[in-house]
Amino acid sequence: MNRLKNANFNKLSSFLLKKECLIAIYLLLAIVAGFKQYHHHTYNNYLIFKYVYWHTVDLQNLYNNYPEYQDSNHYGPVFSIFIAPFALLPDGLGCILWNIANVLILLLGIYSLPISLNKRAVIAWICAHEALTALFSFQFNIALTGLILLSFSYLVKKKEVQSAFFIAFGTLVKLYGIVGLAFFFFTRNKFKFIAGCFMAFLVLFVLPMAISSPAFVVQSYADWYHSLAHKNDLNASLTSFQDISLMGMVRRTTGNINLPNAPFLLVGLVLFGLPYLRINQYKHIGFRLMLLASTLIFTVIFSSGSESPTYIIAFAGVAIWFMVQQNPKKSWVIALFAFAFILTSLSPTDIFPRPVKEFIRLYSLKALPCVIIWLTIIYQMMKEDFESYLITDK
Repeated sequence: MNRLKNANFNKLSSFLLKKECLIAIYLLLAIVAGFKQYHHHTYNNYLIFKYVYWHTVDLQNLYNNYPEYQDSNHYGPVFSIFIAPFALLPDGLGCILWNIANVLILLLGIYSLPISLNKRAVIAWICAHEALTALFSFQFNIALTGLILLSFSYLVKKKEVQSAFFIAFGTLVKLYGIVGLAFFFFTRNKFKFIAGCFMAFLVLFVLPMAISSPAFVVQSYADWYHSLAHKNDLNASLTSFQDISLMGMVRRTTGNINLPNAPFLLVGLVLFGLPYLRINQYKHIGFRLMLLASTLIFTVIFSSGSESPTYIIAFAGVAIWFMVQQNPKKSWVIALFAFAFILTSLSPTDIFPRPVKEFIRLYSLKALPCVIIWLTIIYQMMKEDFESYLITDK
């Protein structure tokens, strides 16, 4: 009987870890979330994205509030090209296909990682719930996570031009993409990478001019800067649904709304940079993956613009960190991961009573496990020898 149970369990595990199964699950999540939100007329984010294209074509300011969605856009002008195929479709179909495109880019990123196929599948499963949270908001952060992963993977595979393209595209759509430059020291052909970045940024900068005008695009980048500066001031509000970050936790627990970001960012950058001193570890894929995890989490916990759906980026980092750990995993590693999954990923769900969810939101506690794991990553990168880490085992 036990042998039969084990055989059935192994079959189920094998099925759930198949790439085709994960693709089907993610497509189902994308379709269900897109259909549900469209059916309930709660797809305002998609309307913001859609009108980036139309406002670009009509040479209208991309960052004004418009009656179509009573909100403002915060993405760069090149986003108008990316959203164009969806903006031309009826909203219902566009919503669903937009979500599908985002999850496919995320899966491309996950499955590009230099890690065993089974571990890539587990990372995809770990990220699934956080991806669903972002899908309900039609968030580009899903695709952006994939772009950061792709920029890392292509650089590791010595495909510097492709890596540079993903960094440039992610940056010119949403500034978070710039963090791909953190992997610069992992390439031996630095000149090729720098040249690739220059060309990619230039091409993507010019590209929206094909549907607008050079003057409009140049002005749009200036408008984008002012839009992001204004948004950053609004994020610090104690009642905002954003600022789910380290700074947000401190601001909200102390009630000091005027607490500046700069000291946190300075300390964070110093800590983030410390592992670069271990040059002899650069060659180990475990060390590189830990830096990738650190980068993904850092991007979110040190951004005042972080909101709940942004955590697909950070949680991909949590998943990578967890899968890089040696087997059998230590009890404290499992406990810390479980803490992150419960508080960070599940806290917006109905598993938590409404007063508890509101308490977590009010004090930005969704960020807490990610902050702890990020500090753990920095410690491990500074202390451990990654030569013995088994990353590509089946």
